[in-house]
Amino acid sequence: MTVTRVPRSRAAKTRRVTVLFADLRGYTAMAERLPPASVIPLLDEFLAVLGRATLLHGGQIFHMAGDGMMAGFGVGDPAGDGAHEALAAGHAMLKEFGVVAARWRNDMSIETGIGVGLHLGEVALGSLGPPGNRRTTLVGDTVNVASRLCGRARAGEVLLSCTVAAALDAERAQKGSESMPAAILQLPQFALRGRSEPLDIWCIPAPERVAL
Repeated sequence: MTVTRVPRSRAAKTRRVTVLFADLRGYTAMAERLPPASVIPLLDEFLAVLGRATLLHGGQIFHMAGDGMMAGFGVGDPAGDGAHEALAAGHAMLKEFGVVAARWRNDMSIETGIGVGLHLGEVALGSLGPPGNRRTTLVGDTVNVASRLCGRARAGEVLLSCTVAAALDAERAQKGSESMPAAILQLPQFALRGRSEPLDIWCIPAPERVAL
């Protein structure tokens, strides 16, 4: 008989952070048109944009896969919530990838864009996965809401929840008038899939949103 010692799971740590989800719009159509080997360098360029913006603004990447990414802001700062940094990172992603998307459109007739979702709240920071392949990640309702907001964002748009907006207002009130990375527009409440109550939403809007 062989006895295998299973290591005890470490207790998950709780943090109040801002979670960011970003994904590539138009990926399915792009993958249908192009050979798989041609898609890899495009995804690599896309993920590099997301990674640079995240690290530049103090975020921590927890998941990258194919056409999307999850990051946390304020994870290592017990005194902060990462709201301002996450918004700045999301805005930077839009600006930098806008140049890339224009080049893809001109060179390959590919229509793409980034959608970003932000939500601030409590998460559990823990290690998940099978033995030998465990990864540190974020878990909780905050993660789910950020993901849903990302799914609702239009290409070229950041959607942020009321908790992020409240944290930004509190920071401005405490530090005085501080310039925001972009103009923020309040939207009607959104009913997010799987949640019992609608959510107040703000956004850095895509151009077509402002035109309405």
